[in-house]
Amino acid sequence: MGRRRGARGPVGAVYAWVRGQSVKAKTALGALAAFLVLAALWAFVRNHNHFFVASEVVHSAGIIVLIYKLTNHKTCSGLSLKSQELTAIFLAVRFYCSVIIEKDIHTVLDLLTLFSTLWVIYMMRFKLNSSYTKELDNMPRYYLLVPSIVLAILVHPFLYKHHSRFLWAFSVYLESVSVLPQLRLMQNAKMVEPFTAHYVFALGVARFLNSAHWIIKVIDTGGSFLTGSSSAVFWTPAVLVAELVQTLILADFCYYYIKSVMLGQLMRLPSAHGMRDV
Repeated sequence: MGRRRGARGPVGAVYAWVRGQSVKAKTALGALAAFLVLAALWAFVRNHNHFFVASEVVHSAGIIVLIYKLTNHKTCSGLSLKSQELTAIFLAVRFYCSVIIEKDIHTVLDLLTLFSTLWVIYMMRFKLNSSYTKELDNMPRYYLLVPSIVLAILVHPFLYKHHSRFLWAFSVYLESVSVLPQLRLMQNAKMVEPFTAHYVFALGVARFLNSAHWIIKVIDTGGSFLTGSSSAVFWTPAVLVAELVQTLILADFCYYYIKSVMLGQLMRLPSAHGMRDV
């Protein structure tokens, strides 16, 4: 996304119109766009479990972008090591639970994504450490690990009669907030490196697909899916909330990403207190 001439024609006109709207109007337009995409997915995708597979494939595509950056550009500037480490933790926990509970395509995809993430961590720690902006990656990991552990103890699925129920819940909660150190680093840096932007946007798309699965499942069951089982009375709503939290966390980033692509400019993020002002 190097600096090119601004977007013109119908796309540019639409962007200019959206940019001129108030914050409330932009929020409403974003909600409408999300609703229309959800409606299209509900209408055209019959097996909604495919959303999970698609989400993991998109996440893997984001990792491939990082691998390309690290191997070809020989730099990890703009990447949060803490986010990568948190991602490796929840993937390792989820893979372990998947081996015990499921042993399906998700297990394979989780393993591949875990290996790729561990490779990224290795490169950042040992091969490209000189380009790692540690001073900008300043969100403490325990801010996210401790609440995830506490929530997993308090709210977890009762379907499984062994320790995996706590571990599965922990992986869900940690995944929902694991991107926060990356967003914090990018806000600190203001300018977002293109390959990093592609990677985080892929995460946003992956989270949206996961959220779409749960929302459509709730709609298809008339809401009974949320409370249909005594073992899921708290757990299922908690999963839905966790998915929505990460989707909303990434919504601002996706707005600025699309804006930068439409304008043909390098991506910039405002400070944390100004994220909704543009």
